[in-house]
Amino acid sequence: MVISRIDMRGSLPANLRDVLPRADLDVEAALEKVRPICDEVRHRGAAAVRELTARFDGVEIQQARVPREAIHAALRRLRPEVVAALEEAIRRTRLVHRDQRRADVTTKVVPGGTVTERWVPVDRVGLYVPGGRAVYPSSVVMNVVPAQEAGVASLAVTSPAQKDHGGLPHPTILAACALLGVEEVYSVGGAQAVAMFAYGTEECPAASMVTGPGNIWVAAAKRLLKGRIGIDSEAGPTEIAILADETADPVHVASDLISQAEHDVIAAAVLVTDSVRLAEAVEKELPGQVNATRHAQRITEALGGRQSGIVLVDSIEDGLKVVDAYAAEHLEIQTADAAAVAARVRNAGAIFVGPYAPVSLGDYLAGSNHVLPTGGCACHSSGLSVQSFLRGIHVVDYTREALAGAAEHVTVLADAEDLPAHGAAIRARFDWQVPSRKETQ
Repeated sequence: MVISRIDMRGSLPANLRDVLPRADLDVEAALEKVRPICDEVRHRGAAAVRELTARFDGVEIQQARVPREAIHAALRRLRPEVVAALEEAIRRTRLVHRDQRRADVTTKVVPGGTVTERWVPVDRVGLYVPGGRAVYPSSVVMNVVPAQEAGVASLAVTSPAQKDHGGLPHPTILAACALLGVEEVYSVGGAQAVAMFAYGTEECPAASMVTGPGNIWVAAAKRLLKGRIGIDSEAGPTEIAILADETADPVHVASDLISQAEHDVIAAAVLVTDSVRLAEAVEKELPGQVNATRHAQRITEALGGRQSGIVLVDSIEDGLKVVDAYAAEHLEIQTADAAAVAARVRNAGAIFVGPYAPVSLGDYLAGSNHVLPTGGCACHSSGLSVQSFLRGIHVVDYTREALAGAAEHVTVLADAEDLPAHGAAIRARFDWQVPSRKETQ
């Protein structure tokens, strides 16, 4: 198998972000294809959801909502070791996310004048869990736990209908919902699922927000309906970047690149290193490890795609510039003094430090969240967290005396912006008049 090399030794390109490996994901082109889908759901509700599920998933469903008994039956049938692993994942994820809950803060601006920032959860959220090539009960945990810890009163999970499971989502997904106490679950995937939450149907009340990863059609529907409904991110193909030097173990590096390539043929796996020896050792290691995996063909296609590669740089200093430009969803640091190097990273969805914090730990059991920004969006966006489901509301409380102390400044600024009624609204509250700037000229 072949993974490409990009040699950036000598001088880093000025347009780093444009020349680094990246999957092709034309969300803009997909918009026009999802628009009629979303319009159908908007105008015809549950009937459209059922018809679209039959069209795209090949499954005839009588109703989108999963019966409560099916959810609990899935948990009863789940192997005990999987139940135990999910319970531990929930426990660790809850520990981390519980500490993210923000406290209301009141600031005394002047005597008698305060501003309080209240953190209020959104009323209702729709949580999307992908189907397709793999089964993602871990994504149920990563969506549900932060929403619960934020105090969201109403939440619903949706996941594509599976032909092999009688039109229901995969039973492991249903079992994870049961473990988390979620009983509102829908057998709906794709753009129609996002539209269902945005507009509501006879079966599913509209939500304030939709979160969770999905395919390009989910990403396009999120972009189309953003504003009608809040979103976390558009979440494209998964990606890993590894910044490594000669101290890294090529066996570890190769296995971690493979672990992300396993997700999809368009998954991205990028190694950035200042060590030609490590690059060669990883290239030598990859074929044997890939051939030993169940999904060798998928992984081979992902590692050989334009979105994956080995980037050679002159130094770890240059490597930091490259990974900051790449802004990976998952970034591993496998260098000498990895913690110090990791502390200098500015752009990443999540950072994994040293040889014993692989990305696969974060996917399941680190306690961190694996719903993370992709496609370079980590330079401006964060992963899913308790904060994702909270809104900050400023509560302004001033006494008459405190307002009087600000009155002249408000009036001056109102006149400076040619909005005299703003100043008049202040003066109307007092027996005396605060002169406007124009009156004093």
